[in-house]
This record gives sequence, structure tokens and C-alpha cells, in this order.
Amino acid sequence: MVRPQPQPVGAGQESVWDYPRPPRVERVARRARIELGGEVIVDTDDVVRVLETSHPPVYYLPADAFVAGALRPGEGSSFCEFKGGARYFDVAGGGQVRPRAAWTYPQPAPGYEELAGRVAVYAGQMDRCLIDDHEVEPQPGGFYGGWITPEVVGPFKGGPGSMGW
Repeated sequence: MVRPQPQPVGAGQESVWDYPRPPRVERVARRARIELGGEVIVDTDDVVRVLETSHPPVYYLPADAFVAGALRPGEGSSFCEFKGGARYFDVAGGGQVRPRAAWTYPQPAPGYEELAGRVAVYAGQMDRCLIDDHEVEPQPGGFYGGWITPEVVGPFKGGPGSMGW
């Protein structure tokens, strides 16, 4: 498969095609907020992101920063070749529940220990997810959990025709 042509990078932007594989974990000085059912279910500046080639960043927030009852054990699990075994959460807020809308790595693989006790959320299943004051766009396709913000350019894996990237 031929690598897609990266979009031009402007001032203050970064290309997902410059992100590494295997993915890198980094702490960022950003504020993350998530709203569901008209309720803010998390608002924190304790933010870690995972960067992987062709993917917008996945943001991981402390589980204990979510309001009480927002994270409920969900069904199923999955496995990432880099980060290890994931467990899912149903996410609740404002009288709404979104099944399997978040995940965590209870025992992250070596090199990803900073993800322990943190949760990532599928932006497309929430009312709004914000990084600083920018509402994010969900990564295309519904399978991956990246958050697209104005400073990140693609093209992004997840949309039609991107499976082999």
C-alpha cells in the first residue's frame, strides 16, 4: 500500500505522518472537557496523549477526574499490540448512557505505564469533547478514538480506503 500524501502543515500545526510507530505517550499542558446529556462529566488539565503514525492523538484522562457514576464497567475487551489489553466503560451523563464509549488499559504494556488509571473516550459518542476551547472532531470510521483539533493535519486513518495504512 502506498503511503497517502500528507496534507500541508501550517504554522503551529503538526502532521500525523510525523508521529511515530510504535506510538509515543506524552503529557501535554492542555485542558480536556467532555459533555454528555448536557452535563460536564470531566474537566481536567491532567492530560496525556498517545501519538501514532496516521492517527490523530488519543487523549487519556484520569479516571478519578470523571464525575461519580460517569464511568460504568462495560462489556468486552480488546488488545493493542503496543499498549496491551483494554477494558471498556459505558459512559453516563445527564440521564444518557453510551455503551462501550470509553476504554482503559488496566495493566499497560512496558513503555505505556503512564496510561494506568487513565481513560480515553470516543468523541463521536459524546455531546461535545473539547481540548482547551476547541471542540474536537472524532477520528473517522468509528473504530479508532483519536480527537482531531485545529493543529493536527492528516489525512487520518479510519475513513474508507485507509485500512492498509
